Amino acid sequence: MRIRPRITLPVLYLLAACALALVVPACGPTTHDVPMRDGTVLATDVYRPAGLGAPTVVIRTPYGRGGMEGSAESFVGEGYSVVSQDIRGTGESEGVFMMFRDDGWGWTRDGYDTVEWATGEAWSNGEAGLWGSSALAITSLLATGSRPPSLKCAFALSATGDIFHHLAYQGGALREELAVNWLISLGQAFSLAALYAHPMDDSFWDPVSLQDRYGMVNVPVYHMGGWYDIFAQGTLDAFDGLHSEGGFGAAGRQKLMMGPWNHGGTAGELIYPPESAIPDGEDLRWFDYWLKGVDDGIGREPAVKYYLMGDVDDPAAPGNEWRTADDWPVASIPTPYYFIQGGGLGPESPAPEGEVAAYTFDPVNPVPTLGGANLFLPAGSFDQRPVLDRPDVLLYTSPVLTEPLAVTGRIRASLWVSSSAPDTDFTVKLMDVYPDGRAMLVTDGILRMRFREGQDHEVLMTPGEIYEVAVDLWSTALVFNSGHRIAVAVSSSNSPRFNVNPNTGGPLYDSASTAAEQVIYQDAAHPSHIILPVVPL
Repeated sequence: MRIRPRITLPVLYLLAACALALVVPACGPTTHDVPMRDGTVLATDVYRPAGLGAPTVVIRTPYGRGGMEGSAESFVGEGYSVVSQDIRGTGESEGVFMMFRDDGWGWTRDGYDTVEWATGEAWSNGEAGLWGSSALAITSLLATGSRPPSLKCAFALSATGDIFHHLAYQGGALREELAVNWLISLGQAFSLAALYAHPMDDSFWDPVSLQDRYGMVNVPVYHMGGWYDIFAQGTLDAFDGLHSEGGFGAAGRQKLMMGPWNHGGTAGELIYPPESAIPDGEDLRWFDYWLKGVDDGIGREPAVKYYLMGDVDDPAAPGNEWRTADDWPVASIPTPYYFIQGGGLGPESPAPEGEVAAYTFDPVNPVPTLGGANLFLPAGSFDQRPVLDRPDVLLYTSPVLTEPLAVTGRIRASLWVSSSAPDTDFTVKLMDVYPDGRAMLVTDGILRMRFREGQDHEVLMTPGEIYEVAVDLWSTALVFNSGHRIAVAVSSSNSPRFNVNPNTGGPLYDSASTAAEQVIYQDAAHPSHIILPVVPL
């Protein structure tokens, strides 16, 4: 005779507890010392639902892993295990932080090692996604270039995979407000020596140049950014590069969303409609699709979703709407708007002979930064009138528009210039002038003349010689409404957004400086202009 076991009350309690463990998250994180391939130990917290075998979200931060608790617990509530880690040289992790050089595919590959450690643990199902915004998203993008076998996708908000061109130097000029202040705020001031020592795109930056490894990346990435964000062009470039040139598993499987946001999610002095806000839950939808196989529709949506900005004062104005596309950049007609003597701006070619425009640029009295793609200063679109009425700023303004003009894509200025200095800078701002006179910043750029032929080598100027140069203003999507005007400001400084050029042609960070006489040419033989990527409404 078989004896049937008796189920007592304590056994029932135990069975109930086991059942609840399948749905109730585990309490609190556990901390682990995770060794990298060179022996450096990184402090790592693990949050997980009770039970085994959950897909894993990896978060790597320089700001203290404890600050990720809220995000981690949200993912745990959705059935994910989460790894939150202090990156090398930050928080409680060992090593030296050196501007993300250990987070990519160099001799050390901290992102790779962390993903593979996490997915090798029993609480993981062996598959991971990288997640983060800003610096956290940079660590995620760079890790995709090292191809961790267990990595299946990534979500990157406000990021770049090109540290040199988008974080450190733009147009050859040091992004002082961003790079210098960020390193100091992070307690990494010792890294400034390396930053100053590498003003050119040399081998120092190779381990943080994802554009050289697009073909090696093999996972889908959701790229989300803002038109006024510090990494706006980095977001666009990473999407475009991976979508068109990525390896198997990456090409054709990227996602892009661009909205009217700065690094804090707003747009400066402009208030766009509520539907323009950063949407909630896109990261979870992305992970559910790629890590859980949930058919939530995201895989069938167009690859690109972007906000076409418009007049914020006129509810009937065109623009202020989300648009979609299958790729980036969208098709556009490059349309030059020429600088006209007397301060005009228009699509008509300049006169055969025109007067030049000149100003004196004194490095000890630079044009102050007012809005733009900043991190610590007020960021986004600001009325530029307080910094336009200066003798060292040239202003070109179109007639009042009789029809709306929509532009979407990269903005570039083509300038014919000369200078009395062997090296100097030229800055360009594009503005949307409202009927009440506000000159609202759209985007801006800079060119350091010693890098006019490429940022991998220096070529000084011959004083007085005329040069044709291109200034990159990055990208936007905006409708200039009827009744508005288009304006362009040309100068030689935007401080402290960019380090001020001393004009000497010598070391860039010496205290010595000299004033420079700058000339902008604006005739048929030297037709200085800005190029707008015009799209249909």
